[in-house]
Amino acid sequence: MSHWFEPLADHMGEAYLRYSFTKGTRQEIDFLWEALELGPESRVLDVGCGPGRHALELARRGAVVHGIDIAQTFVDLGRDAATSEGLPATFERMDARELSIQPSRNADAAVCLCQGAFGLMTRDGDDQVVLDGLVHQVRPGGLIALSAFNAYFAVRYHETARFDADTGVSHEVTEIRSPTGEIRAADLWTGCFTPRELRLMLSRAGAEVVHIWSVAPGEYRRSTPDAEHPEFLVVARKVGSSRRDRPG
Repeated sequence: MSHWFEPLADHMGEAYLRYSFTKGTRQEIDFLWEALELGPESRVLDVGCGPGRHALELARRGAVVHGIDIAQTFVDLGRDAATSEGLPATFERMDARELSIQPSRNADAAVCLCQGAFGLMTRDGDDQVVLDGLVHQVRPGGLIALSAFNAYFAVRYHETARFDADTGVSHEVTEIRSPTGEIRAADLWTGCFTPRELRLMLSRAGAEVVHIWSVAPGEYRRSTPDAEHPEFLVVARKVGSSRRDRPG
């Protein structure tokens, strides 16, 4: 299936990694490595991986990572970087809405960060489908880390975007640049959520929320949900048998 984000990714290419919100990747993975109970050879699925910044950082620490993204341009960038560094990371073009109909990878953990898939499915209302797929792809007792735009923050502070209170979707017109600096106007639609919504959606998908924290890109921390941070970071555990011993 096609998605409105694909032509934006094709335009940005490697220039995506120049945006300021991508500069906190190492701090985010430092935090998630502990929060997701990861160790060497942990199997991780990165959904909406973009050019692979989180997947590659996880692989540098010894995790075995598979990244999926709807944009072939981003998949190619991630694959080339993994090959160049000799990292245990693979990449595949896939629509996150298809995860629930694919065989489960029985991953130890799945991540969906920076609105890589969840939150961008607002046109068709398929965010629940993405969550169902995330939970399906991890083993019983496995963990899911998910970031989502904070609806309270959007209402209170996001003056450059138009927030639709009926759908919970924020619409913003912005500019994106190509690797050569060519500017293009872009429409961005992003779903915004409350902690209650996230708990209900994950429960429906078969996972129990362990933590919800208020965070900002590059500033992942154990902070109580509030209206002052742009994102929520959710850690949930797939309902099932007890967790196995930490790898490594």
